[in-house]
Amino acid sequence: MLMAHPVVLVDLLEQYKTLHALHAEEGSARARQRLDDIAYTLCIATGTRDIDAALIAAHHRLPGSRPKDDSLIADA
Repeated sequence: MLMAHPVVLVDLLEQYKTLHALHAEEGSARARQRLDDIAYTLCIATGTRDIDAALIAAHHRLPGSRPKDDSLIADA
């Protein structure tokens, strides 16, 4: 599966958050369509089928989103 570049994910997440914060789902048809388009693009970019899963997947794919794995650190 192709993975979206983190910069693309950040941009999509910002657009989604902005539209959602502006209550685009309750606004004009154009604003609602834009929110739906961003949600769809996030789903495609993350390989998911709904926006909640897409948001979680996008956040997990961003650099620094996971704790570092210390399993390779040798005991001193």
